Amino acid sequence: MIIKIYIPRETTSASLGAELIARAIDTEAKYRNIDIEIVRNGSRGACWLEPLIEVESAAGRVGYGPVALEDVPDLFDADFINGGKHAKSLGDVEALPWFKNQERLTFARCGIINATSVSAYESLGGFAGLKNALASDADGIIQEVLDSGLRGRGGAAFPTGIKWRTVADCDIEQKYIVCNADEGDSGTFSDRMIMEGDPLSLVEGMAIAGLAVGADTGYIYLRSEYPLTQTILNEAIAAATEAGYLGSDIQGSGKNFTIEVFMGAGAYICGEETSLLESLEGKRGQIRFKPPLPAIEGLFGKPTVVNNVISLATVPVILEKGGKHYAEYGQGRSLGTMPLQLGGNIKQGGLVEKAFGLTLRQLIEDFGAGTATGRPFRAVQVGGPLGAYFPDELLDTQLDYEEFAKAGGMLGHGGVVVFDDSVDMAKQARFSMEFCAVESCGKCTPCRIGSVRGMEVIDRIVEAQNEEDRESQHIVLKDLCETMESASLCAMGGLTPIPVMSAIKHFAADFNKGELQ
Repeated sequence: MIIKIYIPRETTSASLGAELIARAIDTEAKYRNIDIEIVRNGSRGACWLEPLIEVESAAGRVGYGPVALEDVPDLFDADFINGGKHAKSLGDVEALPWFKNQERLTFARCGIINATSVSAYESLGGFAGLKNALASDADGIIQEVLDSGLRGRGGAAFPTGIKWRTVADCDIEQKYIVCNADEGDSGTFSDRMIMEGDPLSLVEGMAIAGLAVGADTGYIYLRSEYPLTQTILNEAIAAATEAGYLGSDIQGSGKNFTIEVFMGAGAYICGEETSLLESLEGKRGQIRFKPPLPAIEGLFGKPTVVNNVISLATVPVILEKGGKHYAEYGQGRSLGTMPLQLGGNIKQGGLVEKAFGLTLRQLIEDFGAGTATGRPFRAVQVGGPLGAYFPDELLDTQLDYEEFAKAGGMLGHGGVVVFDDSVDMAKQARFSMEFCAVESCGKCTPCRIGSVRGMEVIDRIVEAQNEEDRESQHIVLKDLCETMESASLCAMGGLTPIPVMSAIKHFAADFNKGELQ
């Protein structure tokens, strides 16, 4: 009997030695004359347990983690291939509270199967959505997406179905599907996780989008810092093409769709859709004026759907089970589930997929288990480097687009970065301006110059020797932030004031300490 051992082929696990562990397990098994099959799955998302090794034994699928290279001989001695007890034993991984208390729709297969195996993907419902889409018409596909309430998971939260309808209504033969995989926000890794752990869901979602709007070509604009992701994506695209789910005459339908991976050049600004399109066309990544919208004149001047990875990877489950099924999760206008990424000073970091409505406190305390240092919590930033800083008194805010907006924040890509009481919030506010100054495309003055002036003004506030000087600089900073917010061409400059002003509002004492270190 051949025993299956699951070892993640994923960036987090690889950084912690998964490749060496895989080789060591293979070598040890051969030395002991044990027949095994190593399956390279993705990560389930519990980064605090990586590398997480699972064994398909008579007792079911049993987990061990976090596994270190030196644990391998001991694991064999403990008969882990048959689910034996060991210090790193976790039992049934899906029974752990971390996973049991999630609602996994988009990430249902992630970390469970060989990421690029079409047969494994099909065995867990893969390509059922595409088959349903092939049996439907464009209007039917778009209506399911509209019924689901799916919104962009990359920042603006614009309804996906409305964007698709706009492109579909354009009476032009050539159209494009562009996936924004330039995941650059701090504390975010959901795009990478799904692309490395279940890339065929993205492939399927893009193909469905192509059917919906009449596009036969798709591009994945991938962050340059993700070389392993690029390899896995290309393998998945090749496997889907060979199986007849991509390319010419998909599943005998007469429909065509191809996907190409395009590597970005490391510019944060290319996460903005028009800058991304400029880069994809081979130009410098700079913001385009709107209108026209990309849905009307996008890539190469043609109607283009630009969606985030998670939005597209969620489409297959919607087409498989129906838009109304997906809309049963969540609340208000925030329907479905959201992959929330816990990072920073957190004990149990990783990805949690939950229906909208969970509170920040529940996420940080129940899933994250508090700070990694054990020191008291002080602040959390949600939504990337342009998101607001929330203090403890705002931790009961529900993770919901509208509720977050009411509290002065934005949910964005779902990145959650936690800080303990050792953080200096004046330094964090200054970093927000510095980040904008470094990453600005330079096209508009409020963003390009305002961010530099913002750094200088924050320095003067902290260095002020009396309250009168400090107050005068606060007035200058407020005016500067209002200018950036209202006059910047895109969200880069327009949102930078959010973390700055939230830090001043909730952590004013940190701006009265003297010179920045």
